[in-house]
Amino acid sequence: MRTVEKKRPYGLSLLLSTVILLLEATLALVVAVLYGLTQESSAMAPTGGSPLSVVLLPLFALWAATIAAALSVALVLPTAWLSDVLGRRFGGREVWWWVPVVAAAVSLLTVGGVVGLSGGGAGPLALATGWFLTTAALTVPALLCRSRRKRVFGPVTLWGVTAVALTAVLGGVSLGTGVLTMYEPPVLARTELVGTWSDGRGGTLTLSADGRATTSGIDDSPGDNRKGCTGEGTWGYGTGTSRQYRGVGVDVPTCGREVWNVGGTEDRPVLHRNVLRSVERDDADRYELTRAAAR
Repeated sequence: MRTVEKKRPYGLSLLLSTVILLLEATLALVVAVLYGLTQESSAMAPTGGSPLSVVLLPLFALWAATIAAALSVALVLPTAWLSDVLGRRFGGREVWWWVPVVAAAVSLLTVGGVVGLSGGGAGPLALATGWFLTTAALTVPALLCRSRRKRVFGPVTLWGVTAVALTAVLGGVSLGTGVLTMYEPPVLARTELVGTWSDGRGGTLTLSADGRATTSGIDDSPGDNRKGCTGEGTWGYGTGTSRQYRGVGVDVPTCGREVWNVGGTEDRPVLHRNVLRSVERDDADRYELTRAAAR
């Protein structure tokens, strides 16, 4: 006679769900880093790291585990429980395929709530992507929490770590072989910078071939502290403020000296610099100029 395995105690289910969510988050982080290396933001990142990050690593791990446990209690375990209830109610027995159905509904409510609280600025594609990824992230731990196998922690951890390591290795190989292209700022000649650049709000920066620079209404002050810069001066082409970038140094006596990094792409180059938004929080916004007229 076949013995029926008992359900896993709530505490162990919570622990299993937490471990799976942490593995999923680590995998998502690796994918995000690999994708970020192909975007312009990677070239703006500072080199090296702070020794303080090593000290804070255990605190970050504890914070991540706490968040994963909270999400398990609020979303994963209720999804597993509700799928079993619906299976017994409409089919007479618990079936696994109710889990993705319930996860899809829970994800829809969760993503919708987050978008609503954030002001609803996301587009349809972003909403659909967020819903799909959230559904998948809930389905996997909910399915495994329903499993009545005694030995599940070892295989889950082994396969999870293997997936993370394999993704990192394949990503590194793809970057090294050119399958994925790491972002590099466009290499422009000095003559290609000559012309008028605009911030799209009426501010312009005109660079002349003889080294003269003219600003008109350039307003890179944060918030409502608007103070347009208008004047004439000089410009040069040299080292930028961030790694990998070359910079356009603009020296206008009435406005001071500013360095604009050359970014964007070969087809759409931009000049940009960071504007400090909050001294207390050390927040900065990107202020960008695009070509306003042909030379």
